[in-house]
Amino acid sequence: MRSKDFRRVYDEGSRYTGPFFAAFLVREPHSDGPRIGFTLPRALGKAVVRNRIKRRVREAVRCHLDRLNPQWSIVINPRRKALDAPLPELAREVERLFRRCNGS
Repeated sequence: MRSKDFRRVYDEGSRYTGPFFAAFLVREPHSDGPRIGFTLPRALGKAVVRNRIKRRVREAVRCHLDRLNPQWSIVINPRRKALDAPLPELAREVERLFRRCNGS
């Protein structure tokens, strides 16, 4: 995703809030997707910490990505709790997000 894609998701999308991340979602009918982006503010820590959080959340998304309809663009903003959360709990939260997107 490019910067303008992130901006469009923030401006036009709806917000999902969970204990480990906030996500902004927008349905795009003519998408090759699904498209997932990550933003991590410097307030979460140094680059090493931010990259570790992003890797953990990305792995949780990867495990459930096949269950997401292809017309979604999602930007995930992890919280600091995602660093220490057990991976199964993180994956359950991602699954909840994807179920909300798919309407079930």
